[in-house]
Amino acid sequence: MRLPDWLRRKHSLSGLHAMKSRLRGHRLHTVCEEARCPNKAECFSRPTAAFLILGSMCTRNCSFCSVGQAEGALPGPDPDEPLRVAMAAKEMGLKYVVVTSVTRDDLTDGGAGIFADTVKAIRDEIQDAKVEVLVPDFRGDSSSVGTVVSSQPDVFNHNIETVPSLYTMVRPQADYGRSLRVLSEARRMSQGIRIKSGMMLGLGEKMDEVIETLWDLREAGCDFVTIGQYMRPSAVNIPVHKYIEPVIFDKLKKKALEMGFASVSSAPLVRSSMNAEELYFK
Repeated sequence: MRLPDWLRRKHSLSGLHAMKSRLRGHRLHTVCEEARCPNKAECFSRPTAAFLILGSMCTRNCSFCSVGQAEGALPGPDPDEPLRVAMAAKEMGLKYVVVTSVTRDDLTDGGAGIFADTVKAIRDEIQDAKVEVLVPDFRGDSSSVGTVVSSQPDVFNHNIETVPSLYTMVRPQADYGRSLRVLSEARRMSQGIRIKSGMMLGLGEKMDEVIETLWDLREAGCDFVTIGQYMRPSAVNIPVHKYIEPVIFDKLKKKALEMGFASVSSAPLVRSSMNAEELYFK
């Protein structure tokens, strides 16, 4: 399918190689690279990045995602990784740090402990930093959600990704209701943390399904929501069903704000971690 004009952009390579070298020096991964984000060059040139912890191989195989799927046993969590993330964030001069991970269903806590340790390490190194965590569903385990919440991130993010009717095709190892429960559990455990989620359009969803999903997110306690266009990262991923015109994203932003979301980012190139600081401070 031909890429529409509104998704075409010129990429500045300024700072791209320097950022990659810095990340490799700290032995770190980013979701920007592993998920082949179209905004990578822009974010790296600022510089900013969404740190990917717990390795670069995932125990799930979502059809939209280009992160590698694990084959065989994965290594356990690296206890030094939280400090490496914190030191890299400090070196970059970040005041707002986004931390996400691959899904690690092989770990008893799904990696929640490393998330908590990373939040604490960042706070130790950058006392005034805001920290956003973008977590997997931890197989719906409340204690894992509690572990992350107890570390007091400023934003707890878990992406719903798509409407429930498409889960079998898009997220076959996930569950729509379980993801909503993760968000509502985080909301219940701490009223002081902002709750966030995000979804993609262009996978074959109907607009009334999108509205219903936004209502579900609001009822789960979400304060922030991001809405962007799905763009096929590689030939092995699910094809784009439709490119959604920017005016539709504008209408969805207006609707979501009317629903009571405190902050909404809705545009074709919006990604959950992109401009996260701006969404927080709106």
